[in-house]
Amino acid sequence: MKIIVAPNSFKGSLSATQAAKAIARGVREVFPDAEVVEIPIADGGEGTVEALVSANKGRYEWVDVEGALGDPVLASFGLIDGGKTAVAELASASGYVLVSPAMRDPRKTSTYGFGQLLEAARKSGAKSVIAGIGGSATNDGGVGMAQALGYRFLDAEGVDLPRGGAALLRLERIDDSRLNPGWRSVQVMVACDVTNPLTGPEGASAVYGPQKGADPLTVRLLDRALARLAEVIERQYGKRVADIPGAGAAGGTGAGLMAFLDAKLISGAGLVVDASGFDRALPGAQLVITGEGRADGQTAYGKAPGEVARRAQAAGVPTFLLAGTKGAGWETLLTKGFTSVAALAQEGDNLQDLMQDARPALTRAAALAVREMLRPKSDRRS
Repeated sequence: MKIIVAPNSFKGSLSATQAAKAIARGVREVFPDAEVVEIPIADGGEGTVEALVSANKGRYEWVDVEGALGDPVLASFGLIDGGKTAVAELASASGYVLVSPAMRDPRKTSTYGFGQLLEAARKSGAKSVIAGIGGSATNDGGVGMAQALGYRFLDAEGVDLPRGGAALLRLERIDDSRLNPGWRSVQVMVACDVTNPLTGPEGASAVYGPQKGADPLTVRLLDRALARLAEVIERQYGKRVADIPGAGAAGGTGAGLMAFLDAKLISGAGLVVDASGFDRALPGAQLVITGEGRADGQTAYGKAPGEVARRAQAAGVPTFLLAGTKGAGWETLLTKGFTSVAALAQEGDNLQDLMQDARPALTRAAALAVREMLRPKSDRRS
């Protein structure tokens, strides 16, 4: 018997790797001789590197970089496929959680450290890079990243702009003469889980700026700054990035990656599940168990468990979803590829206590799931 365990992280409680181990433990309690394949997954945000390094038995490399406000940060990237593919997360270098609430200011924060991380990945010998760009503290259009790679962003006097999103209002010209030519042979794929354009009411500044510390006046300023960046990019490179879905991801870093590294924006869930080896493991499986912190009507749209269920359904394999809690619209998941959905938290449970001790609850739920789904139909409760 072969069972695939492919959960996302349970945010605030368990990483995808920890969740996979807890679920696998429950499966083995019921079927000790089962072949249990653990494939942690993600959708481009936090946990992408860990999921892919774990699923592919890769390794980590650590790099000293500059944080979003120039402070020192020890960040990591992963190497898989024998070092041919690097996996990097913007959040580990320029992340929202690395900046204290009192210091958050998207006029000043920069993706420079993320660029340092990408350059370290290229220097490692990787020929392709998977970049997860969720969780940023920035709104600089990826300009800081590009500065770390050798690009210069100049004002009308030919003076280099300082870091941060606000300075882009004065952008006049981009100088790419110092970009290492080695980047021409590196394929960059961006695991993107949002579809926001760069500017406008649904753009990076308007939608995500407030959570990064922007008041309404700052939101308008930053939106104009990103519009200026898009104008200069189009004038110099002939690339229209402003309206592309996903260009507004990570404060416009999606647009910057496309403009400065010819990156491709790809559904985060699809890209990560592809790279995890899930499709290779699926043949011969009797059951797939996936999971996430909260199951609701959005789980099937762009989220990693939804991608897993879609692929499993196409292969005729039932999929069980274990979630911390159920939210509005979870019932619709039963028409979107999920065979069954169960929540760890029941009415009356203390959710905070459950989050702090989620592993045994997840193990118990997994044991119940496989016992119910894989025993003969004639023995099941009606």
